[in-house]
Amino acid sequence: MALSQRADLRQRADTILDAVAALVMSDGARRLRIEEVAGRAGVGKGTVYLHWSSREHLLIAAGAREAATMYDEVVAAIRADPGEAALSRYLRRHFNATARRPILNRIFVTDTAELAYVANHPARAALAASKRAAVREYLKALQAGRLLRPGLDLDEIDYAAEAIAYGFFAAEPLLPARLSLEQRADQLAEVLHRSFEPVRAPSAERYEAAASQVIDAFQRLADDFRRTAYGTAAD
Repeated sequence: MALSQRADLRQRADTILDAVAALVMSDGARRLRIEEVAGRAGVGKGTVYLHWSSREHLLIAAGAREAATMYDEVVAAIRADPGEAALSRYLRRHFNATARRPILNRIFVTDTAELAYVANHPARAALAASKRAAVREYLKALQAGRLLRPGLDLDEIDYAAEAIAYGFFAAEPLLPARLSLEQRADQLAEVLHRSFEPVRAPSAERYEAAASQVIDAFQRLADDFRRTAYGTAAD
């Protein structure tokens, strides 16, 4: 595909996904209709289907675009400072970035009841598998670099760390707003640090040694989210 044609497709896809984001935030995901998306984006209904196969696929794509950008930021942060690969710092950044992206937060985190009907969509299942693989590789890199507390099982760390992070997301509508977003992110990082990281802070060199494997894992994940987001425009 010529570069100019790919750029045009990407721009059109972004316009459509912008329309999805606006409609979901104003009216909710369940009320989203392809014809409304097309009208807001200024394209024909058939044009939307050139990129995504269904309304469910379109919703997942809107969240995936935000996730791709978020993981790009994770990769950039680790390149700049390998210490950002630490479990507590990575999930702090993940929490902060997701909370600041309402579409990502709504589609992949907090609105699980409203969006249960998309849970079994092949695109979402594929992304979940990609994320599991990336996180597993990430944790293996941390373990190999002695950046996790010794004697902990990786499966248990994976489950517990995700559960703790999800709890911080889920608590937001249930608890009075007593802490700022930054304070909540700091609290999450502290819990993760005390639970899973070595008591004695590892050297910067150990993070540097693990960084390339961590970056590769998260870059592949970002690319998987991006392909899901843009459909044919990512070819």
